[in-house]
Amino acid sequence: MKKHGNVNVITSWKQRAGQLETEIHALYLAYRDPRVVWYAKVISIAIVAYALSPIDLIPDFIPILGYADDLIIVTAGVFLIRKIIPKEVMLDCRERAKCESINSKAKWVAALIIILLWLLVIYLVVKFIWKLLVK
Repeated sequence: MKKHGNVNVITSWKQRAGQLETEIHALYLAYRDPRVVWYAKVISIAIVAYALSPIDLIPDFIPILGYADDLIIVTAGVFLIRKIIPKEVMLDCRERAKCESINSKAKWVAALIIILLWLLVIYLVVKFIWKLLVK
C-alpha cells in the first residue's frame, strides 16, 4: 500500500521532533556531566530552559510562527553546542537520554530560569524607557 505524500512529511516531522526532544534531554545530561566545560554547561542549560519553557518569544498559538521560533532557536543552539561539547560525551548522553526521561523538577527549574530572564529583560527595558522619559 502506497502512503500519501503528506503522511510521509508528517511522519518525518514527528521523527525529527522526537530526535530534537532526545537531543534536548542529552543536553540536560551533558550539563550535569563533569567532563563538560563551564561555558558549554551555561549554553546547554539555556537551550534546555528555552526548549522546556512555557514562555516563548512568539507564543505557540500564533500559526506557524509560534513553533518556528522554537524550532529555529533550539536547533541553532543544539548545532552550536555540538561544536563545543566533546563527541564522546554527547554520544554517552544521547544513549542515556534514550533510556531516561526528563523529570518534572528539571522542567520546573527550566521554567523558573526563563521566567527570571524575562523579568530581567522587562526590568531593563522599563529602566531604559524611564531614563529616556526623565531626561
